[in-house]
Amino acid sequence: MDVYLEGKKLRLDPTKALGKGGEADVFDLGDGRVLKLFKPPEHPDYDNLPHEQAAARARIAEHQHKLPAFPRPLPSRVVSPETLATDKKGKTLLGYAMRKLEGAEPLRRFGDPSFRRAGVPSARVAELFRGLHRTLAALHGSGVVVGDFNDLNILVTGNDAWLIDADSFQFGPYLSPVFTEKFLDPLRLGGSTQGLMPSRPASPDSDWYAFTVALMQSLLCVGPHGGIHRPKPPAPKATPTARVLQRITVFHPDVQYPKPATPFGVLPDDLLHCLHRVFVEDLRGPFPLPLLDSLRFTVCASCGVEHARASCPTCRPSATLTTTPVTTVRGQVVATRLFTTEGVILHACVEDGALRWLFHANGAYRREDGSAVLQGGLDPALHWALQGAVTLVGKGAEYAVLAPGQRPERLGVDAPEQRPAFAANARHRYWAHAGALWRDGAFGPERLGEVLDGQTRLFVGPRFGLGFHRAGSLRGAFVFDAERPGLRDGLALPWPSGRLVDAEAVFEGTNCWLFLAEETGGRTVNHCVVVGADGTVKASAKGEAADGSWLGTVRGKCASGEALFAATDAGLVRVELHQGRLEVVREFPDTEPFVDADSRLFLTRHGLTVVRRQDITALRMT
Repeated sequence: MDVYLEGKKLRLDPTKALGKGGEADVFDLGDGRVLKLFKPPEHPDYDNLPHEQAAARARIAEHQHKLPAFPRPLPSRVVSPETLATDKKGKTLLGYAMRKLEGAEPLRRFGDPSFRRAGVPSARVAELFRGLHRTLAALHGSGVVVGDFNDLNILVTGNDAWLIDADSFQFGPYLSPVFTEKFLDPLRLGGSTQGLMPSRPASPDSDWYAFTVALMQSLLCVGPHGGIHRPKPPAPKATPTARVLQRITVFHPDVQYPKPATPFGVLPDDLLHCLHRVFVEDLRGPFPLPLLDSLRFTVCASCGVEHARASCPTCRPSATLTTTPVTTVRGQVVATRLFTTEGVILHACVEDGALRWLFHANGAYRREDGSAVLQGGLDPALHWALQGAVTLVGKGAEYAVLAPGQRPERLGVDAPEQRPAFAANARHRYWAHAGALWRDGAFGPERLGEVLDGQTRLFVGPRFGLGFHRAGSLRGAFVFDAERPGLRDGLALPWPSGRLVDAEAVFEGTNCWLFLAEETGGRTVNHCVVVGADGTVKASAKGEAADGSWLGTVRGKCASGEALFAATDAGLVRVELHQGRLEVVREFPDTEPFVDADSRLFLTRHGLTVVRRQDITALRMT
C-alpha cells in the first residue's frame, strides 16, 4: 500500500515504527512528526478475525468524512491531526501526521506499583491531573467529547499530560464507537446484563467519570472495581460485569483490597468521599478542581509513607537495613526473612542458586552487600540487569556496564518502546544494536545474528534466549543459544492482535514461559506462551488482567521443571505443563501473608524466595 503525505510518497520503514494499537500503526517521520496509519482489513493483525476486518472497513469509511471535518483549534495538550495521509490519487484517507512527543510514557504506567516506587511521587501525579483537568474542560468547551478516555490514550512528558488518538473523539454527527471497559461509565450501559457494552453515546459526564477512574488508579494503583470480591458464604462471588452493574467497588467490605495497591487512607477524607460518591452513588459532572488544587503530599519522617493527610495514617517505627533472618511459621509454611530495607528493592535475579538484587536507599542505588553502584535519586526511566558483581543500567539508546573498581563502560543499544534492549545471564551480556544481536566475548563483542533495528525486545536465561518484534505489519520472534552464535527465527507464536502493553519471560531448562499483556476490545488480556529452546510452542493460555488468578499479572512467576509458581494476593499457585495444556494443580493458601500479586519469585539455594518492595523472604513448604 502506497502512502502519500503532502504530495510525496512515504517510505514506511518498520525500524521507525513507534507503536502498535488495535486500529493503527505509528511511524516516526523523522521531522518532529509521526504518522498514524490505519490498519486496513487485510492487515496481518486481523487474520482470521472477520469481525475485526469488518470494523476496520467501517472505521476507514467514516474517517473519509470525519477527519476533514475535524474541529480546530483544540487545546494545546491535545495531539490533533495536522496533515492527512492519502493514497496516490489523494482521494482515500489512510491516516494522518501529528506532533511527536519525545520521551513520553503512557499514563497507565503511573498506576503500576513498580513504576511508582522507582521514583514517581504522588505530588507529580496530582500536578499531571491538574493540567489534564484544564485540558478536558477546554475540550468540552469546544464541543468535543473524548469518548474513549483511558490511560493508554494519554501520554506524559515531564508534568504534562497529552490526549492522543484524537481521531476517535466525538463531535458533531460523529459518535465515538470505541471504549475501554475499565473506564466505561456504568450509566451508559442502560441496565444491560449482557456484558459491558454501552447502549448510550459518550458525553462530558462519561469523560469525567473516566477522568476520575484514571485519577484514582494513578494515585492508589487500583481502580474502582479492582480487588477480588470475596463475599461470606453462601453468597456467590459476583462476576466482573455484576460488580459494575451492582456498584460493588473496592470500597465494599466484601472486596479484598489489592496488596500491592496504596492504602486509600493516605488520601484526604474529602477526596475519598468524592470517589465514593462517583463510583458508588453515581455522582456525575466535572471533577471538583479544588480537591486537586488542595492536594498536598508529604513523606512521614518516621515511617516513610507518602500521604496527603494532617498526620500519617499508617505510622510505624522506621524499618532498618538488616540481613538477620526472622522466621515465621504459618500452617505448612516456614517463612525466613533474609533482607529488609527502608528504601526500595528495584531489581533481582538468580545465578546458580544465589539471589542478587539492587535496591535504592540513602540517595544511592546499592547492591545486595550495601555497596553503592550509582549515586542519585530514584529515576523510573532506568532499566537494570545484574551479572555477578556487575550492574547493567540502561536509559534510552544507551546502557552502561558498572563493574567494581572499573570505569563505567558505555554502549549503544536499541530502545524499542522506551525500553533498552539488553539482558544478562551469569556468563554473558546480550544487547540489540544497529540491526544485530551482540554478546560480550573474550576478545570483544560477538555478533550473533540479525534482528529488526530498533524494534527488538530481548530476554535471556541460563541456556538460551528469546527475542521478538512487532512493528507495523511485521511480526517475528527468534530463539538463540546462550553460548553459540546464530539465531533460529521465524517462530510461529500465537500473537495477540491488540496493543502490546507489557512483556516478561521466565526461563527454566529448555523452556521459556513468555508473558504478554494485550489491550484489546476495551480490556486487558494476559497471555502465557511456553516456548522450547528449539522454538516450538508447547502450550499457551490467556486470562483477564487483575482477575486474581495466576494470569492476573505478567510478573511474579518462577519455573521449576515443567511447573510454574505464580504469586497472587491469595498466595502461591502451582501451574503445570501437561500434554500441551497449562493446568493449575495446587494452591498454597498458607503463603498468603508472605506474597502478593506484585511479588517477584525466584528459586534459590534458600528455596522459593519472594522479593517484595522492601523485603526478601525465603519460603519452605513442609
